Amino acid sequence: MSSRPSIVGPDAGPDAPYPLHMEGNVISGFGRGSKELGIPTANLPVDAALTPWIADMPSGVYFGYASLALPSTHPDHPDATTSKDAPSSNEAALLASAPQSNPPFHIFPMVMSIGYNPFYKNTVRSAEVHVLHKFTADFYDVPMRLLILGFIREEKDYKSLDALIEDINFDCEVAKNSLAREAWVPAKGRVIGGASVDGKLDAEWLTRNA
Repeated sequence: MSSRPSIVGPDAGPDAPYPLHMEGNVISGFGRGSKELGIPTANLPVDAALTPWIADMPSGVYFGYASLALPSTHPDHPDATTSKDAPSSNEAALLASAPQSNPPFHIFPMVMSIGYNPFYKNTVRSAEVHVLHKFTADFYDVPMRLLILGFIREEKDYKSLDALIEDINFDCEVAKNSLAREAWVPAKGRVIGGASVDGKLDAEWLTRNA
């Protein structure tokens, strides 16, 4: 069992410098998230001109929310769910109340790494996002927005692949636990796979029209 805390950030909500924004179209990464780790990632380009804050942020693991504008033809588009998986009337009302774009953005919890991933000896800094939802198909070139709410840990090297996977899985649990608190849940909009509580977080940027 990890000795790290299972919740990070104050109960009152994110504090400075968070929240941070990042957006772009999903690009292909190193091709190892699913194959080697069993933890698929969606990559965004790291561009200091678009996200000037990123140069000053320590390399490590962060958490927050991702929104994706999945095309209606994508098998994991929320509107393509079966009746068994259809949102409840309350969820449907929350979804309807969210600002709409074309195609609409849908919100998911996420954990992400910003850095060089010492285990793989990367030479280029990358932003790798693990959306906390089980997708059945890739979504390359889909617009994605990130609302980064907090820092989990610094990046580090590992003696084995199993140790890396264990730490990443714990990062996911930390993100889920931390986002389950009232001040960390969006006040508007349904979070797919998120906590079933009424929230207070201003996350409208994730779903606003471009």
